Amino acid sequence: MAHSLLPLRAVAARVLLAVEQGQSLSQALPPALDQVEDGERSSLQALCYGGCRWFHRLDGELAERLRKPLRKQDRVVHHLLVVALFQLRFSQQADYAVLNETVEACRALAKPHLTGLVNGLLRKALRDDSLADIRDNPARHYSHPDWLVAKLKHNWPDDWTAILDGNNSQAPMTLRVNARRGNREDYLARLQAEGIEASATRFARHGLQLARPVPVDRLPGFADGSVSVQDEAAQLSTDLLALAPGQRVLDACAAPGGKTCALLEQQPDLAEVVAIDQASERLARVEENLERLDLDARLVAADAGDTEQWWDGQPFDRILLDVPCSASGVIRRHPDIKLLRREADIAPLAKIQLGLLAAMWRILAPGGRLVYATCSVFPQENHRIIERFLKQQDDARLVDLDVPWGRPMPAGRQLLPDPLSHDGFYYAVLDKPGGPDAPADDR
Repeated sequence: MAHSLLPLRAVAARVLLAVEQGQSLSQALPPALDQVEDGERSSLQALCYGGCRWFHRLDGELAERLRKPLRKQDRVVHHLLVVALFQLRFSQQADYAVLNETVEACRALAKPHLTGLVNGLLRKALRDDSLADIRDNPARHYSHPDWLVAKLKHNWPDDWTAILDGNNSQAPMTLRVNARRGNREDYLARLQAEGIEASATRFARHGLQLARPVPVDRLPGFADGSVSVQDEAAQLSTDLLALAPGQRVLDACAAPGGKTCALLEQQPDLAEVVAIDQASERLARVEENLERLDLDARLVAADAGDTEQWWDGQPFDRILLDVPCSASGVIRRHPDIKLLRREADIAPLAKIQLGLLAAMWRILAPGGRLVYATCSVFPQENHRIIERFLKQQDDARLVDLDVPWGRPMPAGRQLLPDPLSHDGFYYAVLDKPGGPDAPADDR
């Protein structure tokens, strides 16, 4: 590959600027990775993820050090300083290298008039890292937006600091062993033979957690479908569905397809699996996963809630509804959520969630089961949605979950993010009375 047009830190600054302007890291980072040498890709990713993870703390430090904010047209230099401060505060990079290369990156960004400011500010930051005590400011101390800290404090008064700390931790790499190809114990032995340390997950039957992340091409049998990467909390959905041969199953909001593949692995004799997602480009990921695992599902690009546009009139025996949500339970994996999500987003999301639940209920067969899932820790998107739905839907029965994981909520169970294992997730299970085995009078 040819040399990048910009130094590494300049590319990272542009990615952070794109995130601030509304792009996710998954949108902004891939094209940026093509602008650097192959050997710099992991460093660029670390700078971008670290810059987002600690943005609110570093941005606060910059606000104290800058006499006045940079002009809008120079905003990229603000993000360049965030990248540099991240390295000074959180990496092992040599201080002189950070200073010199950040000044060069400033020139490369066509901002030579700001090199003096960049150099002076970073030298002061090196001499004095004892700005106002940030412990008195939870948003800065935990590096989260004010609204998110306040909401977590309100919803989880005994757990909010642990959630915030967990959000700043590195998420472990967790695998799901393909039950069609082998068992967890055999695959664990394959990992050990390759020198990859791992242990069984506590709650997911087919899960293994690696002691340290590795590239997927180092995982034995990954290419031929022996194993997939999936968080432990997400793996729990398949058991909740109570799958059986001959069932017709819908995975609504399916992309990227981890759960679609998991349920096909767990029950190979399903009559049909339909995986639907609004974004056709995201369905391409589902198709890639199905092909690698040699599995088959019918993929539909549509709004799951608009059933008139895609549903064939045949009810489903099982529906997995993993709704669009705030993603507040997976911030450690997607730290850009801290910059992208707004408190005003939650109420519209809750409206979408309730609407999807009502639409999916209409196409669930009598005697069928629906599993409602989110990767959120906000009750507004979780048990309160289920409670609202149960008030308006007489034929919905909430299933009491007798499981060893999560916390019992007024409806369903909540998993809070665990730094040592799973993400934050919520599940509720609803059964629809009736079906061929129902008693004639179930009053």
